[in-house]
Amino acid sequence: MREMTRLRETLDGELLMEGDVGYDDARRPAGAPHRDVHPLAVIRCRSVDDVVRSVRAAAEVGAHLAPRGGGHCFIGSSSTDGVVLDVSGLAGIEVAHDGTAAIGAGARLGGVYSALQAHGRTLPAGCGRTVGIAGLTLGGGIGLLGRAHGLTCDSLVSAVVVLPGGRVVQCDETHEPELFWALRGAGGGRFGVVASLVFSTLAEPEAIPIDFELPEADLPALVAAWQDRAPDAPPGLTVDLTVESSPAGVTARLFGASLLPASDTFEHLRTLLATAGCADVRELPLAAPARFHRLKQSLAERDADDGSAVRIRSEFFATRMSHGPIVDLLDALAHPSQTSRRLTFTAMGGAYDRTPPEATAFAHRGQRFLLEHVGDTGDDWIDDSWSIAHAEGSGRVYPNFPDAALADPATAYHAQNADRIAEAEAAYDPHGLFRSPTPDTPKERS
Repeated sequence: MREMTRLRETLDGELLMEGDVGYDDARRPAGAPHRDVHPLAVIRCRSVDDVVRSVRAAAEVGAHLAPRGGGHCFIGSSSTDGVVLDVSGLAGIEVAHDGTAAIGAGARLGGVYSALQAHGRTLPAGCGRTVGIAGLTLGGGIGLLGRAHGLTCDSLVSAVVVLPGGRVVQCDETHEPELFWALRGAGGGRFGVVASLVFSTLAEPEAIPIDFELPEADLPALVAAWQDRAPDAPPGLTVDLTVESSPAGVTARLFGASLLPASDTFEHLRTLLATAGCADVRELPLAAPARFHRLKQSLAERDADDGSAVRIRSEFFATRMSHGPIVDLLDALAHPSQTSRRLTFTAMGGAYDRTPPEATAFAHRGQRFLLEHVGDTGDDWIDDSWSIAHAEGSGRVYPNFPDAALADPATAYHAQNADRIAEAEAAYDPHGLFRSPTPDTPKERS
């Protein structure tokens, strides 16, 4: 195609098409289920000018454009049969004297944490080292410091965005404020291509790692006690729960981080476990406090992404789940299977709720917890388990866990903010250059 050939000659980075050396590696995202997509072109950008030229070229040929940072989208939105715009080459990180950090959209969390730690700083963000900072931020950003310091997007100060047509804008609370509002929670790959982001960072704290299995626990009692206690814990304490089944059996695990003194941490955990009826809780395997980046490293190494075909469905809960659905969930999880299945209960509350739900595009303030159903892509258990829980869920879904099975994705992802997001999308991307083939907003479904 002539337009792509001309573009190739102007780039600081590289453009790869079918038949080019390196095309197959470049076209594949991180998620295994979407690695069979063959884009018209993959453009590896090395500059903002590359992004501008690529956006204009994609519009010229009428190709859908999918920005890609980490490539972890669960429904494949960072892949397309049009043009994939790989911004992983825009990964520079600069920390200013005032503690703000300018971070390229292609930076991964592992590199972000390392660069910030060198300055004694950090961000409230996730644990996956290969996850892109831009995608995480644009969908919200839940992590172990979130109950104390809020979502990743709550720390966003400004962003540089290349809009359809190639116009470059810097948005913040006073410049392009509607775009800035939308970038904080509406999800990645829309409105334009984010080239860089500026965050307010925080002093890296010391934290007590929480990570231990409960092999003898009464699982329904443990889940009930967790949902009673964890979302109402002090903001400095994050304790999440996983229940996982495999051919070897079912295991429960508490994991998280505490910024509280050791005695307070112990007392909160002891109360939770005593409420669950766990035997002898006079001693708990709590490690000594460590710098937060060390805790992150250990969690990332243990939960390293092996590239397997994983599917996730999620839903927020505004109230406690009743006993019957808890038992049904755990019974379904424990049903014999040759694959691993996992339920993850993530505590919300604390600083997540300090920002009003209309102040950013992230609508899910005031929720008690997030429940994830995680398994292999072909495992029907995921849908069955989600349906059991959905009867008591809030109907709200974390935008960073997009779900192709949702009947009304706009309402699920964005609740009361859905119409405003649709209006922003119509204003900034009126011709749908970035619009995902998977419907999201009411406008797209009409």
